[in-house]
Amino acid sequence: MIMKQNSLAEYISKYFSSYLLDERGVTRSTIISYKNIMVQFLKYMNKTYNLNIDRIKLKDITYDKIKAYLQYLEKEKKVKTVTRNLHLSMLHSFFIYVQFEDVENSFEIQKILSIKMKKTFPTTINYLSIDAIKKILAKPDINTSIGRRNLAMLALLYDSGCRVQELIDLNVSSISFISPPTLKIIGKGRKIRMVPLIDKQIEIIKNYMKEYKLMNLERANEPLFFNSRGERFTRQNIAYILIKYANMARKECPELIPEKISPHIFRHSKAMHLLQAGVNIVYIRDFMGHVSINTTEIYAKADSKMKREAIENAYVKLTDDKVPKWENNENLLSWLENL
Repeated sequence: MIMKQNSLAEYISKYFSSYLLDERGVTRSTIISYKNIMVQFLKYMNKTYNLNIDRIKLKDITYDKIKAYLQYLEKEKKVKTVTRNLHLSMLHSFFIYVQFEDVENSFEIQKILSIKMKKTFPTTINYLSIDAIKKILAKPDINTSIGRRNLAMLALLYDSGCRVQELIDLNVSSISFISPPTLKIIGKGRKIRMVPLIDKQIEIIKNYMKEYKLMNLERANEPLFFNSRGERFTRQNIAYILIKYANMARKECPELIPEKISPHIFRHSKAMHLLQAGVNIVYIRDFMGHVSINTTEIYAKADSKMKREAIENAYVKLTDDKVPKWENNENLLSWLENL
């Protein structure tokens, strides 16, 4: 299919193939999330308004249609407010890009950009106690190579407070053993933060890297953690590993380990433990890579028992992504779904 000037397909192609990655610097996981939302939105437009997805024009996407789509998500799909806001965030991002490319529809675009996010109220933050973290991290079998790797990976996930995708994206070069030892994390929006590492964590990660022969300079750009095929772990891989050890720990201490657990609970737990140790909330914001202090304050509101201890007391001692351009593809949905 040949794209016509000012077709929606043309803008979507450029948005996903160049704007998000090159200009916004978003992560691959964000691109996938936005892609899935765009696919869902286009299918809605096709079904509801009988619009041919491959021939739709930008002017066909109006303020009223987007408002109707958001209402459809809430009333018929029964999505939560946070999901509704995520869909709107993607649409806002797309039209922020488009407004500089198509001035003819600027009035309608500004109306679309005026649609507000709905307020969400912080729910109770699920986190694990320090004793629960210890129980889980005691379960990898350190008599095996895989067990030692899994311990290094999960211990780093907790100690660095990083997001799961940030852990997956780590390279060997992300670790610096030069005093003071640090971990270089590339977070949301490709923003870099340097996280200090405690001596015990350095010992665990160093032993792992030596065992897996990752101390060589020629391996600097290889994944820090990888599966038996040498490939980076997926989110599902890491969740499976954590859940396996959590299930083992729950059998011993059912009161400590909740039934439902995910890797992100380690991040919540680190933030709460720093807060309870009396660490300044501004430092926690920087450590966790929060864009706004308001995000960090959610932890403070969720826990009123702040302890006046130093940050060391919060530490648990433990023994190219280029998106292909769409050029003359026959079907826009197929192109999006295969990004």
